[in-house]
Amino acid sequence: QRRSFKSAKHWTSMASVVEVAVETNGQPISSVSAIGVPLSEPRLSYISGAPFPTVPPAVVRAPSRKVKAAFVARVERPKFTIEVDSENKAKSLNVFSFDFPHHASFHVSWIGFFVSFVSTFAAAPMVAIIREDLELTKPDLGNAGLAAVTGTIVARVVMGSVCDLVGPRYGLSIVLLLSAPFCFCMSFVTTAAGFLICRMGIGLGLATFVACQFWMSCMFNGKCVGIANATAAGWGNLGGGVTQFLMPLIFRGMVQATEGRIFAAWRWSFLVPGLLHTVLGVVVMAIGQDLPDGNYRMLQKTGQLEEKSAWKTQYLACINYRTWCMMATYGFCFGVELTMNNIVAGYFHDQFELDIVTAGVLASCYGLMNLFARSIGGMLSDFTSAKYGMRGRLWTLWVCQTLEGVLCVMMAFAKDSLSSTVMCMVAFSIFVQASEGASYGIVPFLTRRSLGVASGYVGAGGNAGSTICMALFFTSADIQTHEGILYMGFAIIAVTMLVIPIHFPMWGSMFLPGDNRFTEEDYYIKGEFTEDEVKQGLATSVQRFCDNSRGEREPKNRPEPSRIRKIFIRP
Repeated sequence: QRRSFKSAKHWTSMASVVEVAVETNGQPISSVSAIGVPLSEPRLSYISGAPFPTVPPAVVRAPSRKVKAAFVARVERPKFTIEVDSENKAKSLNVFSFDFPHHASFHVSWIGFFVSFVSTFAAAPMVAIIREDLELTKPDLGNAGLAAVTGTIVARVVMGSVCDLVGPRYGLSIVLLLSAPFCFCMSFVTTAAGFLICRMGIGLGLATFVACQFWMSCMFNGKCVGIANATAAGWGNLGGGVTQFLMPLIFRGMVQATEGRIFAAWRWSFLVPGLLHTVLGVVVMAIGQDLPDGNYRMLQKTGQLEEKSAWKTQYLACINYRTWCMMATYGFCFGVELTMNNIVAGYFHDQFELDIVTAGVLASCYGLMNLFARSIGGMLSDFTSAKYGMRGRLWTLWVCQTLEGVLCVMMAFAKDSLSSTVMCMVAFSIFVQASEGASYGIVPFLTRRSLGVASGYVGAGGNAGSTICMALFFTSADIQTHEGILYMGFAIIAVTMLVIPIHFPMWGSMFLPGDNRFTEEDYYIKGEFTEDEVKQGLATSVQRFCDNSRGEREPKNRPEPSRIRKIFIRP
């Protein structure tokens, strides 16, 4: 096809990228002419491995009369300031960039998740004051902590479908705005039941995690999806550590503002997280974008994005046993983090008789490891993937999470020494976060068509794991806190064994190699689409994902690098 323009000058001003898929007799093209306009050598540069954009083609001819064949190229105005793949996903993560849409969405997603973490665990560092005001018993506190993470189980499952159907931007914003009123209502609580209900309502905000991880999987390529997911979630989880010292500081300020009325001060303190929820809910809608190419609603109207069936996506995620294995293992890394956020400040206060501020500061060390530790897990996952494919990602998860369990046991044995307990807790926390990062280096590859639902189930597994740990180890008056930590460590080591049976037919598992006769198309297209759906073009975007995910094979089975060349025309 030939694309016509009013003039050659108009064409050169519009053309920004020309991609040539063929080389002349195996030699790189040194100069070409486009619609009669010669382009000299100094204005051309070549970049290997660039994919074709989905735009109408133009004809680019080699200038030499000896070459009679025409070279089909595609012309587009550059949309992004960073290198992207055929799905327009970013190939790198720059945390200091705010470029739209990739990095702008990265920042609003982790900040939204951060705020939900701050509010969910805002009560934990003030529990000594709240306990006295509301006359709460240990079971009351345990049940409230349980409610804060249990209510989110269903919310995260629902959020997975919301992301698949209407996009992560709406999902994240709506959850923040819906959970804000519970933060404000905490100021009016007078009973244990009211305290439990408000904590459960605030905890619904943790469903933002699913939107955050789904969003990053849509914005970043497989080469960096591990670190993108890990960094966004890690910085969001950082709210669990920040709130341990932030809320006591806010409480102290409110004590001064209320002239020493401490029972009024903790209530006023909850206005801050409520306001943060409201502001961030609006900011996410204003700044974020669902996909690199646009928002869900626009892409679905123009036919560029499949309008998915909620039932179909749920079904595909549920019949994939890998989803359930990852859900269980994630329950004992992220679930353990939620559990520790609930009990660690009170543990320091009771076990070592520290005041509320000091206990909160020490407890914050656990959550503050999210600043870098979860990213390390994502980086290790991406690094081992580059070396060994998907099998490297699975080994990374198993090693990190097993060490997490060992260090949890060591923390329990260090109960008589404050310094030893803090050191073991910090090391324990590092491997908890690294395991979480390594987990979401695998999740984007579980399924393509039902990615949102799979992410939701795995994320819900984290909350379910916390519910199980709280119920089994930290609500009974007969089990001391250090004993609960010990039992939890043994449970972590046992459940992590479920990483071993996770097997991808084309990539393999921890102990078994992949089958070369099985391709990515067999897994993601034939396994999730009918023949009629493929003929309708519903699997087109998934085909591009298959092309970009071949790097998960073992190095010896990976395809040769593409010979496509991208030519940037400098004006």
